[in-house]
Amino acid sequence: MSTVPTLNGQVIGQAHYATRALLERATAPLGVEFNQVLALNVLANGPAERAHLTHRITSTLKVDEQEVQRVLATLVDANLAQADDDAPRLRLTDAGHAVQARIADAVADISARLYADIPTDEASAAARALTVVTQRANAELAATPT
Repeated sequence: MSTVPTLNGQVIGQAHYATRALLERATAPLGVEFNQVLALNVLANGPAERAHLTHRITSTLKVDEQEVQRVLATLVDANLAQADDDAPRLRLTDAGHAVQARIADAVADISARLYADIPTDEASAAARALTVVTQRANAELAATPT
């Protein structure tokens, strides 16, 4: 007899890390590490200020600014992103767009496989619950000094 797991950080973390491992497996042949994926996805929407990228990545991945600068430098070094001449912004290169498109395809494929038979109402309820948990955790992180 199978028991229904309790929704908690352990269950959420296990889902995250299992899904992340699949994504890392899919992006490894592209030479892209997990932390670079978020930056590439943000830049896919158009050029972005370094400050915006830094805030987005630090707040999403819970990493420090030094790690973000390292990630951005690796994207520039790999010719996946480049700095605009007239502003402190980064944008994807043609190679960066191609890699990001392959990442988007990999994410879509992984999502289709993992979420395929989950009823829409259950998936929606899980998304709502996880959004609330994320908001509460972020509020606590913002309210307490490191």
